[in-house]
Amino acid sequence: MSEIEREAMEYDVVIVGAGPAGLSAAIRLKQLGGDDMNVVVLEKGSEVGAHILSGAVLDPCGLDALLPDWREMGAPINVPVKEDNFYIFGQEGELRLPNMMMPPLMNNHGNYIVSMGNVCRWMAEQAEALGVEIFPGMACSELVYADDGSLKGVVAGEFGKNPDGTIGDGYEPGMELHGKYVFISEGVRGSLAKQLIAKFGLDVNSDTPKFGLGMKEIWEVKPENHNEGEVTHSMGWPLGFKNGGGSFMYHLDNNQVYVGYIVDLNYKNPHLFPYMEFQRYKHHPRVAKVLEGGKRVAYGARAVTKGGYQSMPKACFPGGALLGCSVGLVNLPRIKGNHNAMLSGKAAAEAAHEAIQAGRQSDELTSYNDDLRSGPVAKDLKTVRNVAPLSGKFGPLGGLSIGGFDMWFQSIFKFSLLGTLSHGKSDAESTGKAADYPEIEYPKPDGVLSFDRLTNVSFSATNHEEAQPCHLQLNDDGVPIGVNLPKYAEPAQRYCPAGVYEVLRDDDGSNPRFQINFQNCVHCKTCDIKDPSQNINWQTPQGGDGPNYPNM
Repeated sequence: MSEIEREAMEYDVVIVGAGPAGLSAAIRLKQLGGDDMNVVVLEKGSEVGAHILSGAVLDPCGLDALLPDWREMGAPINVPVKEDNFYIFGQEGELRLPNMMMPPLMNNHGNYIVSMGNVCRWMAEQAEALGVEIFPGMACSELVYADDGSLKGVVAGEFGKNPDGTIGDGYEPGMELHGKYVFISEGVRGSLAKQLIAKFGLDVNSDTPKFGLGMKEIWEVKPENHNEGEVTHSMGWPLGFKNGGGSFMYHLDNNQVYVGYIVDLNYKNPHLFPYMEFQRYKHHPRVAKVLEGGKRVAYGARAVTKGGYQSMPKACFPGGALLGCSVGLVNLPRIKGNHNAMLSGKAAAEAAHEAIQAGRQSDELTSYNDDLRSGPVAKDLKTVRNVAPLSGKFGPLGGLSIGGFDMWFQSIFKFSLLGTLSHGKSDAESTGKAADYPEIEYPKPDGVLSFDRLTNVSFSATNHEEAQPCHLQLNDDGVPIGVNLPKYAEPAQRYCPAGVYEVLRDDDGSNPRFQINFQNCVHCKTCDIKDPSQNINWQTPQGGDGPNYPNM
């Protein structure tokens, strides 16, 4: 616990993160406990939805379980999927896979194309109507523990530190928010979740976590190029078949199209430049035809969990629980996790309510952890658990073929001939030495379909107050130039989708030095995951800082 004196507020449940998991938990707690249940949600973004980035095609099963009348309640979920396509791309052409070849779970019939940012804004309205207190712009910078070692609460709303970490003139110490239980729903690779997983050994029985980097643009396209309700996925070009990843293109309403690309972060060649793979992808004839004459209106990026069922850490600990993508609940082949996030929030809320009604607090909500591993979330994730390790071992084409067979087999016979496969190395450990791999030449962005990183970052409305400590912390300042540059060609220059990291040199190419432009950071967490030396630690900046996504 910090030596700084802070005021404290007491709640039944404190929830960190106003994403689909945290808001579902808040809504369910108030449905069960009414006015007797005091619930607060703390959101680091400037408003609810400001930091939400997702594809997204929403499976409504989570919302059906939480708010069965959402269709009559004005939810911003209005575009049902009408057409479902999957392609294998070559540079100039494509091969469409017939829908009948795809396992039944891949069918998007009954799902909706949505802005999850807008869905979360709507969910926040429902939560507030039930009496939930929601505080945006309140980054949670510190965990507070009770004398018995259980999690007691969090510190939120600390402002005004100088860049060197000392107390500034306008310093605000923030406040401690205590709960009988504390829910951590920060999304992928959250800084508090990472601390809790380490402190309580929540991952000792889990496989290696695995991730991808998802990048997304919103385009307004010409009416004749728009097909509302169309969902298209692809794999192959430009990444090829040695690196995992693929694209999505979703046609929503108002002549808007979501265009995105996911690069699996287990790639070996440190010269690979994920952002430029995304930009190159938009020049494929099928994609370019849709975007021709249109304009990009927003950009963002976010890490995606892809480890699946076997990589889930234990989701409960003394005093609280991990929710949603803090556990890693994305169904990789479906590219969907929002429904599981909602289901996890609902289950955690039910476990906490039952415990509080029984007079308990600050213990482990084991019934919640059991639900995740045996309930609807487990059913969704178990069937696809081998797709990521197969893709990592045999490449995306082999993973698609063998993984497709495994999913079909499980759909019919309810078990897998392969058992549960392991992922092997972490994404950081997968990075090879620069000398062992060829450099990759990328076409220069044309400013029409493809754009440079800094121009695109301006379309994320990202802002950080520069007179604060850098939230991207190096464990050892000497590693980027002393280790990563000679060994890996310092891949931070390339894996960051926002141009945060640079290697600067004198005019003659000498005197290399590492620069962190933290004001560009879109909070994707890729650096925390992919850095081969595991030397970068992502922490929350001041509340309200970061991207301000309009309708991602």
